[in-house]
Amino acid sequence: MEQVECGIFPVKDALEMVLMFDRTGRIVYANDAAQKKLEYKDDICGRKISDVFPNDFEAFKEGGEVDCPSGHELKNLVAYRENRTCFPVEVRIINGSGQPEMYICMANDTLEKEHLSREIAQVQQEAQQALKVKSEFVANVTHELRTPVNGVLGNVRELLGEETDTQKEKSLRMIERCCVDMNKIIDNILDFSKLEAGKFTLEPRRFHFRDMLDHVKSNHINKITEKGLEFFMTVSPEVPEYVVGDELRIKQILNNLLSNALKFTAVGKVTVEVIKTAQVNDRVELFFIVVDSGIGIKQEDKDKLFQSFSQVDASISRKYGGTGLGLNICKQLVELMGGRIGVESEKGKGSSFSFSIWVDSGEEKEEEQKAQTDTSTTPVFTIAQASLPRAEDEERPNRFGMPATQEALKKNLWKLILCVELENWEKAEMFMETIRQLAEGAPRELGRLILRMKMAVQKENYDKVIAAYEELKTLLPSEEVHV
Repeated sequence: MEQVECGIFPVKDALEMVLMFDRTGRIVYANDAAQKKLEYKDDICGRKISDVFPNDFEAFKEGGEVDCPSGHELKNLVAYRENRTCFPVEVRIINGSGQPEMYICMANDTLEKEHLSREIAQVQQEAQQALKVKSEFVANVTHELRTPVNGVLGNVRELLGEETDTQKEKSLRMIERCCVDMNKIIDNILDFSKLEAGKFTLEPRRFHFRDMLDHVKSNHINKITEKGLEFFMTVSPEVPEYVVGDELRIKQILNNLLSNALKFTAVGKVTVEVIKTAQVNDRVELFFIVVDSGIGIKQEDKDKLFQSFSQVDASISRKYGGTGLGLNICKQLVELMGGRIGVESEKGKGSSFSFSIWVDSGEEKEEEQKAQTDTSTTPVFTIAQASLPRAEDEERPNRFGMPATQEALKKNLWKLILCVELENWEKAEMFMETIRQLAEGAPRELGRLILRMKMAVQKENYDKVIAAYEELKTLLPSEEVHV
């Protein structure tokens, strides 16, 4: 170090306080930051270091030496201003290079750091609160949107049963399709909101895996036939017949990937393949591949696919539509199930989406399965077993007067009321939709009553649901429905 004179130092404009003092404790240099922070009216040079740090340096008489342990270790001290007010600092004291009789003290005001930390903590808390408010708002708005949309949908379907004019029926079908699409968008927004807020939970249950795939296929068969595409679905023999997982969410992932494949494929084929890739005790890893021969994706655009509210480009968004939430929701659902999702694609040559999930093997003894599905078990367990009708049930004629339909209607009504009693309104909505499907073709009075019950369920109005149920029991033929 060059020879130092009081008031001359290379770190004059440094943000941290810099003090230089000799072995007697006399300060020979203070930079601008130290002069400002310590608020000395006159030059601090010539004063003692014990004036700044009285708790750590004793005042020595002229000629005495300061016992000053130096090193690069940070120390938490208290610095005093000229008016004897104090503030905490982080201090490092080192020997002057080339001048062993001198010490250099570098200090940072930690009061500002603590204040900044408190501000950061407050901002984080406010951000979390804002996210919570936003999530609650989105949940409430989407819930309220469902009521008018389903009200329109229910009335349109009622009119469809009476309309004979071909042109009017075509318009009603268009309204019905728009309402169904709107419900899908609402469901996506609600799911995204729950996932973003960390409030989304899976509901695993035992189900027949291949029946689930048949149901997924039936959801898209009309679109496949309409576009004249080839469709292949293969399942490896190693995949268990029964698995334990969240059937509804697995179907949601597959439906989304298949919808995208059909949306972006004009000619060619779409294939779905499922294989078992690993097993650890009762845990099974299933690997799904959905391949299409559609428009494909550029290599540089792949990262955009799984981002929320993101489209590959604006022209595709305008032509094909979409909110940009579907694949992001799929990604988060797959990760919740312990897996990963990815895509391989080339522009103009189609895409291959693949994902893996972990499920439990559902191969159980018959008596164990019977015990699990017994209606005498606790209500909470019964709700966990709730599901939509199986594919084969939907493919058969669903006329209201058929004995099997009547029996299914009564069972689903019982499950609906059980959900309402336990305030599980999300499950109640699912059963209500099943009841509406089973009641297609019913007399008008009964159909309107079911529509009123559906709207009461959406509004989470317990009294109106029970009132509608009691009235419904009097209109249903044959045996009474028991709760």
